[in-house]
Amino acid sequence: MPNQTEVQPSRNEWVWALGICLAVALLIVAPFFVLGIASGHDFEFHAASWLDAAGQWKEGILFPRWTEWANYGFGEPRFIFYPPLSWILGAALGSVMPWNAAPVVFIVLVQTIAGLCAFALGRAVTSRGGALFGAVCYAANPYALLVIYMRSDFAEQLGTAFFPLLLLLGLRVSGILNETPEEPRYGSDPGRTVRPNPVGAHLQNQNRDMAWFAVVFAVVWLANAPAGVMASYALALAFAWASLSARSFVPGLRGAAGLALGLGLAAFYLVPAAYEQRWVSIEQALASGLQPGQNFLFTAIDDPEHTWFNWIASGVAILLVVVTGTAALLGHGKAAETKPASTREQQESVWGAMLVLAAAGTLLMLRITNIFWSLLPKLRFVQFPWRWMCVVAVGYAFFLACAFGRSRRRWILITAMAALSVGIARELVQQTWWDSEDVPTLRAAIASGTGFDGTDEYDPRGDDHYDLPGKSPATTVLSAEEDDGVTPKAEVRIETWTAREKRLRVLSPRPARIALRLLDYPAWLVEVNGRRIVPQHAEDTAQMVVPIGAGNSELRVVFVRTWDRTLGITVTLVSAAIAIGMLAWKLHGAREIQGT
Repeated sequence: MPNQTEVQPSRNEWVWALGICLAVALLIVAPFFVLGIASGHDFEFHAASWLDAAGQWKEGILFPRWTEWANYGFGEPRFIFYPPLSWILGAALGSVMPWNAAPVVFIVLVQTIAGLCAFALGRAVTSRGGALFGAVCYAANPYALLVIYMRSDFAEQLGTAFFPLLLLLGLRVSGILNETPEEPRYGSDPGRTVRPNPVGAHLQNQNRDMAWFAVVFAVVWLANAPAGVMASYALALAFAWASLSARSFVPGLRGAAGLALGLGLAAFYLVPAAYEQRWVSIEQALASGLQPGQNFLFTAIDDPEHTWFNWIASGVAILLVVVTGTAALLGHGKAAETKPASTREQQESVWGAMLVLAAAGTLLMLRITNIFWSLLPKLRFVQFPWRWMCVVAVGYAFFLACAFGRSRRRWILITAMAALSVGIARELVQQTWWDSEDVPTLRAAIASGTGFDGTDEYDPRGDDHYDLPGKSPATTVLSAEEDDGVTPKAEVRIETWTAREKRLRVLSPRPARIALRLLDYPAWLVEVNGRRIVPQHAEDTAQMVVPIGAGNSELRVVFVRTWDRTLGITVTLVSAAIAIGMLAWKLHGAREIQGT
């Protein structure tokens, strides 16, 4: 049901949008077919996660929580803290196609989705041609190119792909884009006129919009945590703007309800990730080089490589901001001139909201906003202020779509934006590192039992993963006491060894200790002969050491569901029931008016 400014895209329009966005995504990855795989800053981290998750699926573990091959086989709780959608998608792609093709297909799929989301936003306020142009511009926006070619942050790429759709739904939830009641329709009885119930229909649409908004908001959080933080603040600002524009608290309250429902849908990930931070060295996420103060635009630190990349990102940001501002100026006057008077006020509200978000994203990249990075909760975990380009990029595509939709010289815009995108892509392609051996090397390391590097912020408390041996057997028999110097000749038989469960039988002539190639973590339940025990640790690490008695011993180590994960799942189920109820709620919404 269309709203006052929105024209619902037809099926043919969606087909055109899909084809064009897919073509643009394929153009983006064209260098991959010549140069190999773009091996950006985070490529190895994501590829390793995909491989580990896919390996656990073969073990029958459908939703991994422990990363088995991190820290050279000692593992880490990466999958508890890192949002699941990107590593699930990457693992799924790698499971059905050659692994070296998975990153390319991932990029094509995600950028196609990004373009379609931008098309939906553009079509709400401008013509089909303008919306298609905006979709192309968003699919190949400068920040997306930076992420794809130089950063290889597949999770952030996935999360920000949904930003245009999320903002569109946020505008609906806030009331900036309102839906109008249906036109009267006539029933079979010629003696009575059957009209829709405007109040009931409006309430039904509000519930539907809020439910879908919550779903997309949850998807962003489940794709990438920094994207979730930025989306939360951007939407809070949009809802505040809507409340100020309407001089009412209602848009803000509705927005807060939608945000809360979205967080509830993602609670199965968010609750454990928040609670279990006390069990890992999460402060390492803000180590030197990763702090906001070191990553404002054109900041230099005592790390030449870091400074070099910061200046590249800063240059991309400046281009993005300049083009966004220019497009806003070019398109605004023309859009206002051609809109009917009845919709002009609403169009101005949409325009104002997008301009506020783009301006806020721009300011947060500058050092003058350092106080906000210090005071606002969790904002510092975004780490890099230039990440706010992902919000500016939505305004970039939106304003270009509006300018194109109202322009009489569209060829100028097409030529200019094509030249800008190709120029930025060419520069980034030359600056990045191309290597097709990363994935085969990781696969070989896992197949040989060596594993891969761990992550500082996911290292369990009390461990220094740099002290862990690069190659270690699954079990090592140690003396019962560290200083007795007598190591018994025990026989160890491994019955089960998966990412979730270890079962061993040990036959030892005297008491001993069994050191496992495994890091201790509170979620591990350790039993010896059916009795729960507290394991010991190796010196300077959190390697699990299990004491046993003389004779036969059965060891069982299981990664169990802790209470915080149970709570998160419960909240998600309740939230999902509410969202489904809001979507399924059918108001009869018709009242009969007697007529002649």
